[in-house]
Amino acid sequence: MLDYLIKFIMGGAIVVLATYFSKTKNIFLSGIITTLPIITLLNMMLQIKYMNAQEFHLAQKSGILGAIGLVLFIASCYVLTNWVKPSYAIGFGIVILFLYFWTYRQIAG
Repeated sequence: MLDYLIKFIMGGAIVVLATYFSKTKNIFLSGIITTLPIITLLNMMLQIKYMNAQEFHLAQKSGILGAIGLVLFIASCYVLTNWVKPSYAIGFGIVILFLYFWTYRQIAG
């Protein structure tokens, strides 16, 4: 039970940091926390703990797909905010991300 509490606190700390950097308008750190690898590292530690080597390897393959999707999503939001409000850019970015994953599933089977 203590394990879940620690994980809950760590996740909450990341949300608090994201909120703080956004409110203080610290553009650089607010942008960096979007792609902060802390969640990735925490998730990999959990995967190592609960998966065998083969499952871990396959999970990292999916992680590469997710990383490409993240770059596509953030780049879409960045480009689209030249023409539309940020909330609309995020919405369009989500649609683009969905289409990316859907296309991948169609090709990969």
